[in-house]
Amino acid sequence: MAGPVNNLNVSALLLRARIALSRAGLPACVAAVLCVAGVAAWAWLLPQRAEQARVMTTPLPAPSTLVTPPSPPSANQNLAAFYDVLGEKRHAEQQVKVLFDLAAKSSLVLSQGEYKPGYDKASSVSTYQIILPVKGPYQSIWQFAMQGLRDMPFASLDEVAFRRDTIAEPVVEARLRFTLYLKGEQP
Repeated sequence: MAGPVNNLNVSALLLRARIALSRAGLPACVAAVLCVAGVAAWAWLLPQRAEQARVMTTPLPAPSTLVTPPSPPSANQNLAAFYDVLGEKRHAEQQVKVLFDLAAKSSLVLSQGEYKPGYDKASSVSTYQIILPVKGPYQSIWQFAMQGLRDMPFASLDEVAFRRDTIAEPVVEARLRFTLYLKGEQP
């Protein structure tokens, strides 16, 4: 006998709920569902927040050894590092050959260049200025210039000038001025 009574009670309960929902309207039903969902989420997050708070209040273990950062280099060490990067004056012509080889690898036309040695008394550094007129695709010219700077960390690219006869022309004429900073005796 318990079975039919339970069915009757459940059916009556469902009928009452359906009537109450239709009287309340859709906005009230949505609000009720959102409230129930909010209470469920809060009940679920509360234990997690408590665990997080417990973890945050637990002290960190002490480090076994303290690592001290290295002291910054002194002015003399910086100066020594600067001079160590400089190229050798006696190899200046070989560096020009490196630039010519890089131009050939980049498929650039490079017929001749202009060279001018110099010396800076204040820093006791020799300079070797190289002006190279090249022809080729724009991208190849930039690849050549950047590769030259990578291969010779003691060089600077001081000037780049581009010229093209027409916009549609794929070949660009460029004039690049490199300066090599070299250590060695005064000229």
